[in-house]
Amino acid sequence: MPRTFFVGGNWKCNGTRESIVKICEEFAKGPSVAEAPVEVVIGCPFVYIDYTREKLRKDWHLAVENCWVGKGGAITGEVSAEMIKDCGLEWVILGHSERRHLPQLKESDETVATKVAYAVASGLKVMACIGELLEEREAGKTQEVNERQLAAIAAKLKEDDWKNIVIAYEPVWAIGTGKVATPEQAQEVHEQVRAWVASNVSATVAAEVRILYGGSVTAANCQEIGGKPDVDGFLVGGASLKPEFLAIVDAYKAKQ
Repeated sequence: MPRTFFVGGNWKCNGTRESIVKICEEFAKGPSVAEAPVEVVIGCPFVYIDYTREKLRKDWHLAVENCWVGKGGAITGEVSAEMIKDCGLEWVILGHSERRHLPQLKESDETVATKVAYAVASGLKVMACIGELLEEREAGKTQEVNERQLAAIAAKLKEDDWKNIVIAYEPVWAIGTGKVATPEQAQEVHEQVRAWVASNVSATVAAEVRILYGGSVTAANCQEIGGKPDVDGFLVGGASLKPEFLAIVDAYKAKQ
């Protein structure tokens, strides 16, 4: 079975009720994907989930951008997977480079892996992010970093859990910088990631798991990157707040 193309949006800590209405009106102008071989999921700040769900087109879905490492309780300010499920949501973004590397957050590989395993066990689907810093790429450590981050996650999962995970490869040096991996660079890394999954999880999971590219994806570059054999879609930051996101969703046609 071919892998269904996947386009995730990540609004990060952006948005107002006014801006959400405007962008959802723009998104509504695109053709329906209800019967198309593409899945579209928008990551939205917690406080705007219900408002966005009301305004967003119904053939697209919503994700939250984080969750706690375990069940709720006396953990002020956190949100549990059970709460996310109770709100009728299926998806969560975990391990994004900003949560791994911002000095105010600094989530470790172990923390990210614990979150992923807990979210999946709670019935959520996860966009699990991996990726290297610029200095790590320049030192030739891209594959080492990705495999280290993947290994932490895989150690806490059963093989069957992977059906509820998409892997988002996001080179940190390309996020919000305007720099972007070439289609060939993206394919090379995605191929390496898939090979690691085949060797360390199973060949079946490797064939089925979707691996997304994230890092300054735009309407101008999405078709060429999305057409590569091991690129199964995108996790899009800044452009997911703009009308051009419709063109990125349309990149699924590069696979047809």
